[in-house]
Amino acid sequence: MLSRWTRLPFLACSLISLFSANLALGSEEAGNVIVLSGARLLDGTGRPPLEESVLVIIGDKINAVGAPNTVKYPADAKVIDCSGKTIVPGLISDHSHVGLVDGVSIKPENYNRENILRQLRQYERYGVTSVMALGLNSDLFYQLRDEQHAGKNPGADLFGADRGIGAPLGAPSAATIPVGNDQLYRPQTPEEAQAAVRDMAARHPDLIKIWVDDLLGTAPKIKPEIYRAAIQAAHGAGLRVACHIYYLDDAKTVIQAGADIIAHGVRDQPVDAQFVGLMKSASVWYIATLSLDESFYIYAEQPEWTKSAFFQAALQPALQQLLNDPSYLQKMRTNPRLPIFKKAVATNQANLKKLYDAGVQIGFGTDSGAVPLRIPGFAEHRELQLMVASGLSPAQALECATGHAAALLGLKDRGTLEAGKLADFIILDANPLQDITNTEKISAVWHRGKEVSGAITASP
Repeated sequence: MLSRWTRLPFLACSLISLFSANLALGSEEAGNVIVLSGARLLDGTGRPPLEESVLVIIGDKINAVGAPNTVKYPADAKVIDCSGKTIVPGLISDHSHVGLVDGVSIKPENYNRENILRQLRQYERYGVTSVMALGLNSDLFYQLRDEQHAGKNPGADLFGADRGIGAPLGAPSAATIPVGNDQLYRPQTPEEAQAAVRDMAARHPDLIKIWVDDLLGTAPKIKPEIYRAAIQAAHGAGLRVACHIYYLDDAKTVIQAGADIIAHGVRDQPVDAQFVGLMKSASVWYIATLSLDESFYIYAEQPEWTKSAFFQAALQPALQQLLNDPSYLQKMRTNPRLPIFKKAVATNQANLKKLYDAGVQIGFGTDSGAVPLRIPGFAEHRELQLMVASGLSPAQALECATGHAAALLGLKDRGTLEAGKLADFIILDANPLQDITNTEKISAVWHRGKEVSGAITASP
């Protein structure tokens, strides 16, 4: 795991690659070397930034990275001067969704090839180069996952948790997120839950997702015997399980049942020593999704960033129109649940800081793409800002969104800028260590060794 918890063996290996000084290349390969020189480089491992760097790319991978005069490359390499820029790894979302939203609509018909590829292009344009679609996927997901893994289409690489398991008449709410019968299981017995897991396992998903929530007391909650059976079946098939929770008590019980990932932050009360102990003893990952509850009210407050090109460019026309509708914004301002949402954000932030400081494994995600107001690409940058507002340093937040996020998904080929890893990174015009909002100052996004997009303007 590329993190502050298990870093020493990793450092010994990575320092060898960091100061790698020779490239043994054939003549044809040597002519295709790309070198980015002069940038400040944050490699995603938690090490201090390299204030002046040389990054060597061959094909879709990083061949070498280090300080000037420690890395050699062929005389005919293409050299790009990045002086004054900062390079960070491509962001990785451990919790997003695809194919649910189009404009302001949520309906099963949105789960189509054109819409999903549009969303993946938007993620990539915003520097999110890998995305975990955490549930509510139809069989089309597998075709697109294979194509994205092979680099056949523009857009973020795609991973997913198949359909997932929710309670009958419970979360995810059919009224809020209507999906097709081929996008979700709602088992009523442990046996049905195990059968659902077997179905999903046969399709080889990356994870299994279970919703454990009563939607603030408005819906039935999945029964413990059902999620215990599902977790047991998933582990028997060699699959890890991510659980959607809200309450601290549920978070504890799903960990005791064997959950591997807490897919949302605890938001009803402060986490306690027992929870911290359970998380650490079982090596469970935690994804806070701070921006989820903020999205219910923040646009009605119309902060200055809602007027920026970076934000506006992420909006489809129908959503842009909705967010300019005074009656809609007034409805948000007068929502009787507004105090609940604001308290949830504050509690989530305090819990994130406590868990991070305690050494719990922290990933990165936003639930972007689940509903229109959780906006692909933009949400991930807003999440970084909320993490820093929680008390994490910009470097810590970025590490969660890169090296840690890759480790949560078990991906060893990305997340950090090191020799042998995929050349997925963002070139920034300003230093995010000084101000985390500088991640929005994108100069270029590189994915699999190619520049795929530039600065974010008002329109794609």
